[in-house]
Amino acid sequence: MKKNILKMMAEANSEEKGPEPPVPSPLSRSRRGSSVVSNVGKALNTLSESSSVVLDPGKIDASPYRDRFESDGEAAEEIESLAASIRAEGQKMPVLVRPHPKAEGRYQLAYGHRRLAAIRLLAAESRTPAEVTIRAYVRPLDDRELLVEQSLENGVRENLTWIEQALWAAQLREAGFSSVAIEPVLGLSKTPISLMLKVANAVPNDIIFAIGRAKGVGRPKWMALAETCLKGGEEAASRIRTILDNQAFQSADAAQRIDLAVKAARGGEDRPAEKSVRELVSNGRSLGRIATGASGTTISIARQESGFAEWLSERLDALAEEYFSSTTGANRDD
Repeated sequence: MKKNILKMMAEANSEEKGPEPPVPSPLSRSRRGSSVVSNVGKALNTLSESSSVVLDPGKIDASPYRDRFESDGEAAEEIESLAASIRAEGQKMPVLVRPHPKAEGRYQLAYGHRRLAAIRLLAAESRTPAEVTIRAYVRPLDDRELLVEQSLENGVRENLTWIEQALWAAQLREAGFSSVAIEPVLGLSKTPISLMLKVANAVPNDIIFAIGRAKGVGRPKWMALAETCLKGGEEAASRIRTILDNQAFQSADAAQRIDLAVKAARGGEDRPAEKSVRELVSNGRSLGRIATGASGTTISIARQESGFAEWLSERLDALAEEYFSSTTGANRDD
């Protein structure tokens, strides 16, 4: 009774449109608009109630292929909302698991990450946590099949950030999927996937996860970090790791974290450069300051010297012309 989910999708299509050629693998069709993806929910719903089993949620481990960020506040809110829904209406859709390949009596999750998290939350809040169970489909899956099933869930998620897609592309590649097979999973062409793989391979995973899922942060910033890591090698990665626990890094948003990581990788350029400051004095009277730093030179005139500030402002153009005329003449003599 445990039908292959891809087969169920093919059957769902045939019920609507009559006999058709076999539905291709989800890895050979486009994510957006694909009949495979659009029928995921229908295929799952057509599985009979008796095809699922009741499991202890504490015996289900995460997939060995990571596509989620632990520090995801947005996801945490969604899990709390889902837990409230399950508490009120029950679990409507089973999760999919496979028997754990190395631990007898345990399972690994293929899809249903948030349903599992929500039910674990309910168990933690319950006075009798042992009575909180989860409904699941159990299927023997090898690693490649597990990735296919996990990709189905990712295929219907429209909120994957750029770096989440990059990490998922890298894991599919490591599992032996070709670029042609990866393209429809992400709904992207060869070039953007190639850039995603470059970033995922250049920036160590621990640094990526420390920065976070980076909602709203696209390719340019991640590419800048990747280029810096490629140029600096392991030394650059080590310098980035020294700032990951800093309060400034922890309190920054994802875009700022990438900037801080880039500066750290380049040798600590995130530290303000030392400035040389001297007083502007005339006849023992301080008129202001001249400060020179990495970003240039700043002249500040004291508030009580507004007359001098106005006089200087009126003559700056002439002073600049005088300076450049003198330097041009000097160069001409050379």
